[in-house]
Amino acid sequence: MKVDSNAVERLTEQFAKLPGIGSKTAQRLAYYILSRPEEEALAFADAITDAKKTVKTCPICQNFTDTDTCPICADERRDRGLICVVAEAKDVAAMERTREYKGTYHVLHGVISPLNHVGPNDVRIRELLLRMQETDVREVVMATNPDTEGEATAMYISRLLRPMGVKVTRLANGIPVGSQLEYADEVTLIRALEGRREI
Repeated sequence: MKVDSNAVERLTEQFAKLPGIGSKTAQRLAYYILSRPEEEALAFADAITDAKKTVKTCPICQNFTDTDTCPICADERRDRGLICVVAEAKDVAAMERTREYKGTYHVLHGVISPLNHVGPNDVRIRELLLRMQETDVREVVMATNPDTEGEATAMYISRLLRPMGVKVTRLANGIPVGSQLEYADEVTLIRALEGRREI
């Protein structure tokens, strides 16, 4: 027997498409939105629409921004000779929480994953190589997740950068294999940054 209306089912289906959201949580979120005043629900919808319309990628580091360049690339105090390569924009936020890293970033927007049909041309490696030609970079820190795809991506990029004479390092231990950067605490990330090694 059908319990929910078509509109509630559609809303539930949309929430269920979010990562980490199962069908029960999606239904709970749908009912929560419906229980809120109309202004709150519309403000929520407007925030999503506005973000989709105004947020783009920074032409320098590929991070998300709603300005011409992201705040990190625009900050003159950042060390432009040091680039930290991360898989996703959320990883920039994780690294910034340490307040220890003073360089810039490059966001790949994914990792090489042959099983998922994601190759080197499907992530922002080309943009990194172009950036290397235009900027005097002395070190690239590979901060992809320490899982199979993250390691493969780090090794692939390091092989491309080595002929350029740039030092390529990898975050050190402290981040368990198979974990995600966004869930690491600040102390773990600081230790990983301090103990990075050349690859």
